Amino acid sequence: MTSNPTFIKSLDYAERVVNLYKYLTEQKGEFVMSKQLLRSGTSIGANISEALSAESSADFIHKLAIAQKEANETQYWLMLLHRTQYITIVEAESMKNDCMELRKIITSIILTTKQKQQS
Repeated sequence: MTSNPTFIKSLDYAERVVNLYKYLTEQKGEFVMSKQLLRSGTSIGANISEALSAESSADFIHKLAIAQKEANETQYWLMLLHRTQYITIVEAESMKNDCMELRKIITSIILTTKQKQQS
């Protein structure tokens, strides 16, 4: 698992989310949206991890689809945190861009796996 580039990328992203959560709770006193961000942002990697030990191709796709949805939710919380002025546009864009990159990778893996299933 530790050699899988997508897993590593999601773990790195989860680390950034945890650090942002710490900042939001300790420096900004924000606890509700930051907790939601923490849950969705770390869940991306957790679901990728589960996908890597999937029992079937269908299970693999299902776990990655959940990771994809968690990435979408994470982007929502980042936008809301920015719009409510808890994080700057620079912080929001940086986190959002990394999340979008992960989502694109996950989407590509799902599509490739589905194509292989049909062949």
